[in-house]
Amino acid sequence: MARRLTALASIVVLALAAPAMAQEEEVYERIETIQGDADGFFELFSILQDAAMFGDPTTIAQYASYPLLVNANGESYDILEEQDLLDNFDSLVTPETMQALLEQDVGDLTVTDEGVGIGNGAIWISNICLDDACSDTEWGILSINN
Repeated sequence: MARRLTALASIVVLALAAPAMAQEEEVYERIETIQGDADGFFELFSILQDAAMFGDPTTIAQYASYPLLVNANGESYDILEEQDLLDNFDSLVTPETMQALLEQDVGDLTVTDEGVGIGNGAIWISNICLDDACSDTEWGILSINN
């Protein structure tokens, strides 16, 4: 009897998880098709979520693409370099934005030709071309919108 209940519980868990896994696979495919290098995105996404969890603005600043557009306090700022973001992090990046990053479900990411939106657009990440042919790219934060 216990084995049957365990088996039944496993089937229920898999049935409930299947739609979420399908959504995540769809998002992965959209990123791969539209931006390219989905694996690179998910690597950066994981790093940024860890940074949000541990309150690590240095890591977030390291992965920004400068000049970085930050909308905060009802104004727009062009942050020119990493140290500028670090020096003003607490006033430029709200706790709500960090929480949105931390709680983002993969299946709910916004994927467009402009990038991948986290937290309903609170943070935009894009696969940035590093050469004219766009054969060398890297993922980076394009904007933060509090």
